[in-house]
Amino acid sequence: MENLDPVDPRGSAYWALQGVKGIASAPALILITAFVGFAGLSRDAGLTWVEASFMTAVVWALPANIILVGAITAGASLPAAALAVGLSSIRMMPMVVALMPEIVGARTRRTTLLFLSHFVAITGWVFAMERARHVPRAQRTAFFGGFAVTLTAANTVIVAVAFNLMGQLPALVTGALAFLTPVYFLVSLFGSARDLSGRLALFTGMAALPPAHYFWPKFELLVAGIVGGLVAYAAGQWAEGRRRT
Repeated sequence: MENLDPVDPRGSAYWALQGVKGIASAPALILITAFVGFAGLSRDAGLTWVEASFMTAVVWALPANIILVGAITAGASLPAAALAVGLSSIRMMPMVVALMPEIVGARTRRTTLLFLSHFVAITGWVFAMERARHVPRAQRTAFFGGFAVTLTAANTVIVAVAFNLMGQLPALVTGALAFLTPVYFLVSLFGSARDLSGRLALFTGMAALPPAHYFWPKFELLVAGIVGGLVAYAAGQWAEGRRRT
């Protein structure tokens, strides 16, 4: 962490507004489109528009929202639904750990970081990791907060409006809309990877997933991530060594 932040005359309000403008970026628009599909899914599941909008605002991850809708339609108890949503969000922890050092400044309060950590999901993480480095460190929390809070509010409104205006969507359309976000995430990770190991890890992890699911069906993501990551790291180091010789 840097000890001293350079003085930026434009201030936090300017950088927060720059974050707000990110609502027109490709990742934000893709996520908004995906939440239109979530509105249709919620409507088909028998939820009200108030419930769907509330879920969008407080459960900030589309997969977790879909899991919650599935738990509701299956008649799961509240503790079981909460556990399922919580477990699905464990994957956000490495994102938070990776992002916070990128946006923290010398005078950033811990409460600010705790508040912003609620908004760390695929879209916000990719957006911040790609663009925060170009923002003065002292203003990065304002930049990320402007984007993340605006995106959350926009999706909440979109779900409410789409829920009340649309008819029933075919299940295939709903699923396709929801699938846009992970597809974008995969492409963005490849494009933003800073070294060969990071790019290889995407492919080795996907290749390791089918056998991991076959042999360890309850731990396939963990096993595939560890094995794929180690293989990618070793291959990347070997390639770098060959390049230097």
